[in-house]
Amino acid sequence: MIEKIYQTPCGAIHYWLNRLDEQAPTLVFLPGLTADHRLFDKQVAYFQGKYNLFTWDAPGHAASWPFRFDFDLFDKARWLEEILTLEAIRTPILVGQSMGGYVGQAYAQLYPNRLAGFVSVDSAPLQRKYVTGVELWLLKRMEPVYSCYPWKALLKSGSNGVATSAYGRQLMKDIMMVYDGNQKRYAQLAGHGFRILAEAMEKDLPYEIKCPALLICGKQDHAGSCIRYNKAWHKNTGIPIQWIDGAGHNSNTDKPEIINALLEDFVKALRR
Repeated sequence: MIEKIYQTPCGAIHYWLNRLDEQAPTLVFLPGLTADHRLFDKQVAYFQGKYNLFTWDAPGHAASWPFRFDFDLFDKARWLEEILTLEAIRTPILVGQSMGGYVGQAYAQLYPNRLAGFVSVDSAPLQRKYVTGVELWLLKRMEPVYSCYPWKALLKSGSNGVATSAYGRQLMKDIMMVYDGNQKRYAQLAGHGFRILAEAMEKDLPYEIKCPALLICGKQDHAGSCIRYNKAWHKNTGIPIQWIDGAGHNSNTDKPEIINALLEDFVKALRR
């Protein structure tokens, strides 16, 4: 994977690309809130040499810093499209984990015919109808919670709470340690992310996925109401769903072999 940098008015975005063939499908891996590109290490290792690969440190995350927090979810989607266009990526298959899945839905709203495929990994629908008013209210007020929470306790809950496997928990701890000694930055990053998510939901847009899609959710995903959201998302849209035994919110780190096989089958079906 080759690291590159894309300048925006708010700061520089660092992204990683491995391109084999301009005409081949590209797996676009978008990590969740506070996570960075390492979240998809197991997928990158497996698919390297098979497809074009892309991932990033989302704006404000890890290497994509310093960054001004005056952007919204649609800005992230637009910057993603600008990078994909710059890199001549013609058939993106977007794989978004948690917040990455929300970015993907904003992208699908802005560019409805651009995606070749969409895979949600422990994410949830962006439509307003799925969330309560109380949930939206809370999403807008998370920064003080992360600011006041003792860092050691936050580090433990933030890593153990999203993964069931030793690998997944250690990886998330390593990722969180980027912010060790700067809890204010971590709290601002999380708070801003949840706030722009709530604002995108309040727009009450269709956020329709017009390309082939797949929902993936760990059976032990206890992040918010992710399981409830995915059940409703599947029921209301008919998008196929795969429930992953023994996996938490970061199911791609807990059960990488299963997730990799699902992704490979998904891409193969698109190429038939």
